[in-house]
Amino acid sequence: MTSSPYDDADPQPTLGTVVEEGRGSLPFALIHGEALVTCAVWALGEAGVTPVDLGTEWAGLVDSGEPFVLHDSLCPMTPASFIAACVSRSAASGAVVVGVRPVTDTVKVVADGFVGETVDRDGLLTVCSPVVLPATVVAALDGLPSLDFAELVAALAARFPVEYADAPAAARRVSSEDDVAVLAALTAPA
Repeated sequence: MTSSPYDDADPQPTLGTVVEEGRGSLPFALIHGEALVTCAVWALGEAGVTPVDLGTEWAGLVDSGEPFVLHDSLCPMTPASFIAACVSRSAASGAVVVGVRPVTDTVKVVADGFVGETVDRDGLLTVCSPVVLPATVVAALDGLPSLDFAELVAALAARFPVEYADAPAAARRVSSEDDVAVLAALTAPA
């Protein structure tokens, strides 16, 4: 087994859930013979996070006094070690920690129906997984403002400190069957 830069994370009691709502049928597509959502649940468990149902009462999460991890079912191959490192980082800093990937597509400005200049990608990030809420943030919320991770992170950043963690390539978010095929090739067992 090869070591990962995330292997030094110390486990701590943490609750979490895999979000599949609002993602159509893609979470049930197969990668390496398993549903994306199943792979995401396994990663969460291997990271030492106790899975809870998304329907769990928010008051119960607050009462637990534990951090809460949201893992996107469309980021099924996110390494468990990366999730655990994000949990540790959040505990150490007290900030929301969000897994992100660099934007690699060309992005253009559109104004008045016309395509304009190219946007510098250096200042752009793609939200992937996980989103780790420290216990203090869980206690300050009445519930999740959104299950769309980009909207969720924007809402959280308006109220709380947010830190971005550079996610490994395996943590990329898929949006189509073609993306699943690319991710499967990227994460094929050696």
